[in-house]
Amino acid sequence: MEYRLLGGSGFRVPVLTFGTGTFGGGNEFFKAWGASDVAEATRLVDVCLEAGLTMFDSADIYSGGLAEEILGQAIKGRRDQVLISTKGTFRSGQGPNDVGSSRFHLLKAVDDSLRRLGTDYIDLYQLHGFDAQTPIDEVLDTLNGLVRAGKIRYIGCSNFSGWHLMKSLAISEKYGLARYVAHQAYYSLIGRDYEWELMPLALDQRVGCVVWSPLGWGRLTGKIRRGQPLPQTSRLQSKLVTDIGPPVADEYVYRVVDALDEVAREMGKTVPQIALNWLLQRPSVATVVIGARNEEQLRQNLGAVGWNLTAAQVARLDAASATTLAYPYWHQRGFIERNPPPV
Repeated sequence: MEYRLLGGSGFRVPVLTFGTGTFGGGNEFFKAWGASDVAEATRLVDVCLEAGLTMFDSADIYSGGLAEEILGQAIKGRRDQVLISTKGTFRSGQGPNDVGSSRFHLLKAVDDSLRRLGTDYIDLYQLHGFDAQTPIDEVLDTLNGLVRAGKIRYIGCSNFSGWHLMKSLAISEKYGLARYVAHQAYYSLIGRDYEWELMPLALDQRVGCVVWSPLGWGRLTGKIRRGQPLPQTSRLQSKLVTDIGPPVADEYVYRVVDALDEVAREMGKTVPQIALNWLLQRPSVATVVIGARNEEQLRQNLGAVGWNLTAAQVARLDAASATTLAYPYWHQRGFIERNPPPV
């Protein structure tokens, strides 16, 4: 398993991270992802560690905290062998302060996550989304205090816009506070918006990308093709899930899957393995979060590392997944001599 530095820190993470959204199945939304109990989660952790995958990502809202509890049980007695990342900010209770990135909520959220995980520190703590109601300096001062207290080792964010992230980094620099070294962002062959602004920012400011939903919300599993019904176990069968997930035109998905099929046949790999390997060759990507309902899916995803697509294959996948850029990015590409794309 390859390890990469996370952003501008000295912290190395495996290029694949295991996402625990499939642990627990605490409600309809998360049951569509998976429902691993402690025994199955422990086996999945075993398989990950055997392959050199040591980082496990969770969040306080995954199955109402149940995913963190199950992860904590699954790693019991081997905390020193694993890296834990988790997230907070989204609503975690019914009270008026049980949401957001205020000092009040973050201090409680971190303590609650530590209790559920059965540990006294979190390796990477990420804000699950931007909170426009709380001053950024309050957010960063709170996170800085948690770092100084030893409860958090590194901080990151998730689902921020370019200006959210850049303003936060500027405030960290101004006041000498801990800075975000990671941005957990949606990125896939059918969701390349990350490249427009967030990727250049990440490269310029040394913020590592932690990719979530690398298979495009379950559309790049190799089971979705033209003229075929959705598989019964697909999360796309749940309207609750699809209403929240990123919209993608069917024909666009089919076009990308056709290209993935061609490359997969050439390489003797599966469609998901090709899609994941493509991401691992993209600028700024530090680690890709993979999920799995069972051991078979996990082993297949682990097969995405240890080899690389050729430059020609990457170019074909790039072409198949290309879309019209939003303004002002299409305009800037017209002056590519002074605005080269990220490399």
